[in-house]
Amino acid sequence: MGRKEPEDRRGQLLQAALASLAETGIENFTMAEVARRAAVSPALVVHYFGDRDKLIEATFRQLVERVTTLPMRALAGGDDPEARLRAFVLAHLNPSELSSEASRAWLSFWGLALYAPALARLQRVHQERMVSNLRHELRALVVPGAVERIAETIGALIDGFWLRAALASAWKPDVQIPVDWIFAAIERDLAAARLPEGAAAAADSFETINPATGEVLAVIRIDGQAEVDKAVGRAAEAQKLWARTPGAERGRILNRAAQLLVERNEGIARLEAQDTGKPIQETIAVDVLSGADAIEYFAGIARTISGEHFDLGPGAFGYTRREPLGVVAGIGAWNYPIQIACWKSAPALACGNAMLFKPAELTPLSAIELEKAYRDAGLPDGLFQVVQGKADTGRLLTRHPGIAKVSLTGEVGTGKKVMADAAATLKVVTLELGGKSALIVFEDANLDEAVSGALLANFYSAGEVCTNGTRVFVHRKVRDAFLAKLKARTEAMVVGDPLDPATQMGALISQAHMEKVLSYIALGQQQGATLLTGGQRVTEGALAKGAFVQPTVFTDCTDDMAIVREEIFGPVMSVLDFEDEAEVVARANATELGLAAGIFTNDLTRAHRVIAALEAGTCWINTYNITPIELPFGGNKQSGLGRENGKAAIEYFTQLKSVYVAMEPIDAPY
Repeated sequence: MGRKEPEDRRGQLLQAALASLAETGIENFTMAEVARRAAVSPALVVHYFGDRDKLIEATFRQLVERVTTLPMRALAGGDDPEARLRAFVLAHLNPSELSSEASRAWLSFWGLALYAPALARLQRVHQERMVSNLRHELRALVVPGAVERIAETIGALIDGFWLRAALASAWKPDVQIPVDWIFAAIERDLAAARLPEGAAAAADSFETINPATGEVLAVIRIDGQAEVDKAVGRAAEAQKLWARTPGAERGRILNRAAQLLVERNEGIARLEAQDTGKPIQETIAVDVLSGADAIEYFAGIARTISGEHFDLGPGAFGYTRREPLGVVAGIGAWNYPIQIACWKSAPALACGNAMLFKPAELTPLSAIELEKAYRDAGLPDGLFQVVQGKADTGRLLTRHPGIAKVSLTGEVGTGKKVMADAAATLKVVTLELGGKSALIVFEDANLDEAVSGALLANFYSAGEVCTNGTRVFVHRKVRDAFLAKLKARTEAMVVGDPLDPATQMGALISQAHMEKVLSYIALGQQQGATLLTGGQRVTEGALAKGAFVQPTVFTDCTDDMAIVREEIFGPVMSVLDFEDEAEVVARANATELGLAAGIFTNDLTRAHRVIAALEAGTCWINTYNITPIELPFGGNKQSGLGRENGKAAIEYFTQLKSVYVAMEPIDAPY
């Protein structure tokens, strides 16, 4: 018999604990009894859970996840809001889940939650998640004034049904009677408040589309002035409590959130692939996990945030305090939705702030999963909230007097508008904007490595990466050899279904963006660039429904071409020749943008000399697009203001207070 892995063993212990709770009740629940049922030593139970209270919390947490799993799957499978609503409710009343064991344990959970804060929080999160999902579907079915009432009524019916099963001690064979009664009650409420035909598609909502298939993934309600005002109010109340919470405790909660993201990685990565068109091999390896890394990093930083002490002589001393800003706003981009949400929220929360986060309207879904992870980890209600909408909703945040800071990832033009809006209330602003970055390959570089870097710098995430090194400068001595290797490897790339693990490049974010990218490819040819490979839309089979473009390489490019000067944000690489170091540095710097740059060379002295001369905020030597959370990230010139990640991020989410302490009588001349 093989040795059990830690997660298998932990699951076995939790199953034993659930059985014990169901049979003996909370009063007689002991770790020794759990050990006996699991056929292990009590010391092993202590090793995994520490004490009885932590074991109880872990058991109920697993039970909540189990109760939630089927309804969430049901939501994903419905064809329309009413079908999803019915499937969601029915999944909560599943006889296999309403077993005698589960329902009796559930009854214990409800009773104990009255006295145990950790369980009360867990119960609250479960109920809020259920009602939130009900609200989401009901918004497409009933008038706005009825949404909250009907959602709360359905939630109460579901909760009551579970408690009824527990009190009956076993599942009753007449299950269909109460289920029918619940649905009859729901139908009455829906009939009394149903939206007029066609109203569900009103301008207060938008659809999010799978760019690989053209299918609608969800209909998202737009948050207006009233919703934003309410969210700011809730955030302000939550932030007061959070600011008083010790950094160590803030860190523990953030660590739990990071762990939940890791545990949910597969599901969120799949959702991200569907919403962005990026291949699952990227989203499952990078997008969610890099976000979890950020939260984990700042969880550790939380307890270290401090000021300085100043010795001012025998009569006085001074000190500084780093204090949170209050309620801050994060506005995300569509290329890395959950990573950006984590990069912005993690330092904000670690520093004691509250955050309202608006994801891009093209990719609104994964931020909702982050909000759930934070809530499930124990973050106070309202501390991190997702607000949905388009540019108008973003302006409500940037102009709101109750918001102290805005952190934006987006286009240069959007950044300028955010700065203008923020100026009215002198908000702190952090901007991570666009780039047209240079990647320089010197004659002594390892060409295989340089080609690898160029591919990652242009075709990862279908080229939709702000730091991409799309201006590839190659020394004339190695140009032909570099291009031969580049062409072969580019043409071997697999473009296809984002959910196929073999796919290396998926769809662009939308049909409109695809047309923009294709127009730049056509313009490059018109202006005299040579198309080395690619340049076409991919339309084979099912891919014809999506926004797929071949990875494209242009040669014989000149600095004045539009494809060299302007950010395309797609899989389009421009290769340029150079002969002299000073020349290539000057050409690389000849842009209003300065987000990133990279060089490939085996000359260590040259590497540091050239990097020092390049006008870019984030640089790489002999690699590209690696962004560890420990290193500050951001751009120079019109590519942004401020920095994200690393310890530097703390400066942008706190404010300094200086305190002078007198130790001698005041020497007043009056």
